[in-house]
Formats: sequence, C-alpha cells, structure tokens
Amino acid sequence: MKKNASTPRRPRVLAAALAAAAALVCGTGSALAAPAAQSAPGAGSLTPEAVDRYVRDYLEDTALPGAVVAVTRGDRVVSVAGYGHTAAGRALTARTPVPVASLSKSMTALAVMQLVDAGEVGLDRPVRQYLPDFTLADPRAERITVRQLLNQTSGMADSAHPDLVGPQPGTLTEAVAALRGVELASAPGTRMNYHNTNYAVAARLVEAVSGKPFAAHMAERVFQPLGMTGATTVDSTADMPEQARGYVRAYGRLIERDQPRWFTAGGFGVVASADDLARWLIAQNNGGATADGRRVVSARGVTTMHTPPRTPEGTSYAMGWTRSSEGAGPREIRHTGQLLTHNAAQTLLPDSRTGIAVVTNTGMVSGDDATLLAQGLADLARGRAPDGGTPFTLQADYVLAALTLLSLGLGATGVVRSRRWARRAAARPWWRTALRTLPYTFPVAAFLLLGDLAGLLTRRGADLGMISYVWPALFVWLGVSAAASAAVLAARAVRTVRDRRVTPEVIEGPVEPAYRSGVVAAR
Repeated sequence: MKKNASTPRRPRVLAAALAAAAALVCGTGSALAAPAAQSAPGAGSLTPEAVDRYVRDYLEDTALPGAVVAVTRGDRVVSVAGYGHTAAGRALTARTPVPVASLSKSMTALAVMQLVDAGEVGLDRPVRQYLPDFTLADPRAERITVRQLLNQTSGMADSAHPDLVGPQPGTLTEAVAALRGVELASAPGTRMNYHNTNYAVAARLVEAVSGKPFAAHMAERVFQPLGMTGATTVDSTADMPEQARGYVRAYGRLIERDQPRWFTAGGFGVVASADDLARWLIAQNNGGATADGRRVVSARGVTTMHTPPRTPEGTSYAMGWTRSSEGAGPREIRHTGQLLTHNAAQTLLPDSRTGIAVVTNTGMVSGDDATLLAQGLADLARGRAPDGGTPFTLQADYVLAALTLLSLGLGATGVVRSRRWARRAAARPWWRTALRTLPYTFPVAAFLLLGDLAGLLTRRGADLGMISYVWPALFVWLGVSAAASAAVLAARAVRTVRDRRVTPEVIEGPVEPAYRSGVVAAR
C-alpha cells in the first residue's frame, strides 16, 4: 500500500474553478489556476528559507505527493531540494533522478548547437545532408533545415503523424524510418507545430554526425561537462525510474497510475535530479559556461537557442525554449514538459539571471503543479509574494462530480419514462421523433470522439486512454453522460419495438363477446 496524501485544507473559490474549467474545455489545456493565498512573510527575498517555505506550503495546500526543485541566481545555487515521495514511497531528495519530460528538448538542442559551434552542422542546411535516411512521402521534406527542426517549423505535426498514438518505435533509427509514409501538415518554415518527432530526428542527426549513440553522446558532451552527474537520457518511459509511475488527481484525491510506454529519445527522455537541473540552469544564464568558467557551448549558441525565429511571424518558440513577447511584462524564457504521470517546468529570468526548474509526480492537466510552482518561484525571485495558484481541478472536479450525478439521474429518469415516451412518439410524425432523439446521440458521439476532439483543440494526437489521465473527472463525467444517453436510447428503442408488436394484435385480433356486449350496452 502506497502513501496517500490528505485532501487540501484551504477553501477554494468555486467561481474561479468554473471559469478555469470552461476555459480549458474551450481552449488548449494551458496552465490555468484559481487564486491561492499568498505565502508567508519573507517571500520578497530569494533565499533558501523562502523557497523552502513556499514549496512546503504549496505541498500542504494541494496534497502534492512529490517534487524536486532547483533555483539558481547567476552562477550560484540558491536551493536544490526534493520534497515528498515517489509513487513507490521513496523519499525525494536533491539527488533523486526524475523524468524531466520535454525539458529534454532544450538539452537536445544544445547537443546540436555544439556540433554547429564545431562546424560539423549548419543550422540552415537541409537535414538530409547529414541524415540521408530522413525521408517522408512529401517531397517538400527535402527542404527541411536543421534550424526548422529545432524551431519546430519543419511542417511535421501530430495531425499528420500522431507520435504518441499507436505502436511506439524502439530506437531513433526506427523513429526516423516510420516517417517514410508521412505527409507534411504545412510547408517547411511557414508554421510552428509542437511535435516530438522534430527532436527525435534532431537526436538521430546527432548520432549520425557524431558517430555515437545519442545517450553516449549526451553523457560525454553535455551532461559530464556541465557536472550533471546523475543525468541520463533513455529511449522510453519504461526505462525511467519506477517506469515513470506517478499520480493523477480526481475529486481531491490522488490516484497512482502507470505511465504507458512511450518512445522518448530526443524529445522527452532525459532523467535528472534537482542538483543536475541547477547546473543546467547556471549554464543557461552564464552564456553556456559552468559556474567555474568551463565553456560547454558558445554564448552565441545560447542566444540562438533562446531566440525565436523571425518567420513564421508571431511564433515565440525558439529551440527547446519559449520566449515571452517583448514589452509584455518581465522577460521570461521557459519550457514545460508533461508525461501522463509527471509535470516539469523550467524558467529563466534574464533580468536577474535567475533559473528555476521544478518536476512533480502529478500528470497533465489534473496536476499541473510544476508550472504553478515555477510561476510562484518566479514571483518570489522578483520580490513579490508568490501567487502561482493551485490546480483549478481541485475545485472544478466537484462541479464535474455534481454534473456526473445529474447525468446519472437524468439517464435513470429517461429509462423509467421510456414507455410513456414510446406511446407519445407513436402519435408523432417520424421526423419529429428523430429530432427529439438526436440530442441523446451527442454525448455518445462526444465520448467516442473525445481523443479526436482533444486533438483538434490542442493540435496534439490523443486517444481515450490518454484523456483518462489528463483530466479524470472530466473523462468520468463524459463517460457517464454517454452511458446514460445510450441507456435512454436503448430503452426507448426496445419499448417502441414492443409496442409495435402488441398494437396490431389489440386492434386486429378477435374481440371478446363480453367486451362486444359491453360496447353494445354502452351504445
């Protein structure tokens, strides 16, 4: 039996929860939060004590099972620590390796940039110049450049190649080979599409140019020079500590769940500790050099990785980093990462050379804790009381619970009244009955097509199994609504068929003498 966290103690604001839930259903599932109480005094200074106090308060408020946190300023470590426990009940410390999910993309980008610094790769050269086996069904793919891979403007997208849905490759070579029948979603350089495969191809390019397996190259050229002694990169979630088992939230409770096997190399396969992440952040804020001055990548390379391309216009995605728009408040360079069971976030504040990295063992929307903690720590770094918020599902799940009970009640009522409905329907034109029945098909269709609908909203491939992780309470409500609607439709159909079988016998069958005499007497 694993440890169970208690439910949150502080009251929540229901109106904020409803607004956040509506925004998520209509939007893309970005980090939305209900307001949280400000932290204790002392939040105005970035000290180890202030960081520790804020994180511990957050864990107490949200019942977050576990987190690792790294905070740096300049070439100095402010705080590295682990909090809580893993799904297996092991205590998290500053040296516990955890999956950092898509924060891995910035590390893959650095490996490519090192090859650029060495003159072995040109950012604006076609990928196929270095990787001849990179072949798609779309001839436009021949024009894809290395820069476009890292900027995610290659034209590849989940809409054409949903990399997390269906059979998973076992190696980078297999991942690239799987693209041979794939079309592009857009012309190279014209649109940014967040797609893990861009970074799988980039990792395979590193292998081809360096002549070494990607994991070995990362260990030798990236992790060891930076002092990230506990960091590795793995090919799948099955190779991660505890196979990346973590938690999802539902109705204020925490539920342990296994992470499905996903191929991760290049895009989201790095496993690292808080201590490793601190060293990584220092190099990002130190122009590509470690705290003791050892250069790992050029300062120009770091600037390039942090700067979005000029085209397509309006994109904020650089190379494994997203940069906030100029003039839209304090500058931030950041990236988030999600598995179904873990969340990660890293933030750079260039004005103060502050770095923040957080990994939590709660997954996706139901536990978007890493982003919220990073936001609160960024407030702390700016001298403000943290107001990162808490996961809005802590409130919205109770609204969904009420809607789930309502759906059950309406479904039961519809089944019980199906006989009355069938009698009335017999007296109506068929088209009116069809129109009255049509709304009951919507919940069934919505649930069956939920993965596709989520894909349209987020432009990422998904299936029903994945949705059950992303927001369990929403999944349960939609599933119950679909089942209730299906039950009503089935009950009405059965009752209609039965009534049609009985009615002709009543009308056309022999009339009993007693009944006939009664009729005559009545006349």
